[in-house]
Amino acid sequence: MYGLYDKEGILRFVDSDKDACIAYAELFELSSKNYCLMNLANDIKKVEGKTNLDQNLGENNN
Repeated sequence: MYGLYDKEGILRFVDSDKDACIAYAELFELSSKNYCLMNLANDIKKVEGKTNLDQNLGENNN
């Protein structure tokens, strides 16, 4: 899975095909200086088991 991020770090597009992400950038005339392409599948495997994403575990102090 690949993710296309703009220069502000906002995720613009996600697809399993790297070329589809590049085509999306070209469609919106994003130059390679204005985006980065990341392999999200590899990033997910690195944090798997180390991060608990369950938001109901903590107490609300408000």
